[in-house]
Amino acid sequence: MNPDALSAVLLAAIVPLIEARRPGASDGLTADDFPLERPKSRDHGDWASNAALKLAKQVGANPRDLATEIAASLTVVDGIASVQVAGPGFINIRLDAAAAGALAKTIVEAGAAFGTNDSQRGNTINLEFVSANPTGPMHIGHTRWAALGDAIARLLLASGATLVREFYVNDAGAQMERFGRSVLAAAKGEPTPEDGYPGSYIDDLAERVLAVVPDLLSLPDDEQVAIARDRAYELQLGDLQASLEKFNVHFDVFFSERVLHAPGPDGAPSLVDEAVDRLREQGHVFDQDDAVWVRTTDFGDDKDRVIRRSNGEYTYFAADAAYYLNKGDRGFAHKIYLLGADHHGYVHRLKALAGAAGDDPEKDIEVLIGQLVSVNGARLSKRAGNIIELDDLREWLGTDALRYSLARYPADSPLTLDPEILRKRTNDNPVFYVQYAHARTHNVGRNAQASGVDRSQFAPELLTHETESALLGALQEFPRVVAFAADVREPHRVARYLEELAGLYHRWYDNCRVVPLGDGEIEPIHRTRLWLNDATGQVLRNGLDLLGVSAPERM
Repeated sequence: MNPDALSAVLLAAIVPLIEARRPGASDGLTADDFPLERPKSRDHGDWASNAALKLAKQVGANPRDLATEIAASLTVVDGIASVQVAGPGFINIRLDAAAAGALAKTIVEAGAAFGTNDSQRGNTINLEFVSANPTGPMHIGHTRWAALGDAIARLLLASGATLVREFYVNDAGAQMERFGRSVLAAAKGEPTPEDGYPGSYIDDLAERVLAVVPDLLSLPDDEQVAIARDRAYELQLGDLQASLEKFNVHFDVFFSERVLHAPGPDGAPSLVDEAVDRLREQGHVFDQDDAVWVRTTDFGDDKDRVIRRSNGEYTYFAADAAYYLNKGDRGFAHKIYLLGADHHGYVHRLKALAGAAGDDPEKDIEVLIGQLVSVNGARLSKRAGNIIELDDLREWLGTDALRYSLARYPADSPLTLDPEILRKRTNDNPVFYVQYAHARTHNVGRNAQASGVDRSQFAPELLTHETESALLGALQEFPRVVAFAADVREPHRVARYLEELAGLYHRWYDNCRVVPLGDGEIEPIHRTRLWLNDATGQVLRNGLDLLGVSAPERM
């Protein structure tokens, strides 16, 4: 019996009891109104509910008396071994071994689908993250946003959302001109322009551009910068995409800022031009001092924003507005932005923009800010000169260790990683600890096969050892952990769950044998434990996949 089924049983027991006291009191109640909790001590049972405490005042009952009546109704339900009332009205429920153990077979048969849920079904989400400038390599901050953003995407998809991972390519404006002049200077063997981009990666790009356009330097001067800029941009963007794929991060859309500024077909206005008109239609645009403004203070911004200057030039806010509106035009009702620590000022700005566009700033947009991350002993990139590169970190620490460690902490907490721990093959290294547990489940499976133990029998009522009860209790929690982590956008909850599950599995492994000792006879308990072993391996594998981390079968 899983938690959802037990919640439904609890609701069925509660409804007649409260209706007898106050007719209509159960109207609108669902099983979701009575979430079950795992008791801190297994001595108190498998699940606990405070339903009586929540309902007692509403129906004019003493909480403990109501809890006692609920407990009496639950004790006759198949699969429930006992129910006890504790304290002022807590209900502690213990499942019988067969009902609890049946989960092992459910997990094995569900396979990779176990843990998926429908909690986000109906939500259409655009998740934008990383969005590194295409003028240089990705740094350590982008590395964190990549790991977190991709894990959030995986959680939301596993919870039924319709979602697109999007990378906004900031490929318009003055920075691209500086980039082009920097590459051209390197191609000519000249010093980097004063406002240009330094680093040997510019020299590398210049060589690659010359390989693609060997006659670059013989072209007219007014063409050289544009060609150097565009060819180097294509190469650098390709490098960024390759770095992300090697980091096991896939994007569905790379959205070019240039699209926002390009004229429409047959001379139609650009998306930026249209954005001003559309915001004006909403009634939040005004003209002042020959400039065009958006009254974002109506939605909590600290000041109104200029969208078009008095000289006719658009501000960055104009591109933000056009991009936000474009996401809605593409069918995304909900937009999530994962931004770096230096973008705190964007939170109110983007929410105000959503309000000015006619959306609900509290519902239709989320802006998540990721804090800074550092790695002890990490060296600055030799190519870029002033950053720690994603590729260097990945090659040094490994994709799995880096992704797991970055997803293991809340996005809003500053983080310092210890490479000495991340490179260890010991239990001090959290990702090794979890991956080793998964590999151990496969080792147990191989040994079982060699010894003739298979899954031809399943007798869940035999799973009575205390470590089996604890392990099954944790396995039951996985779908709810996934759903909650998706809802609050916190992948670290999955990581911490996996570490707890790995610990429970290791303790079970030390106490319960799948393969009989010596020439001992293979009994139903051995075959049933193989189901539990394989179920644990499946959940560990599913959880690691949600974090974008591999699940090795041997270590």
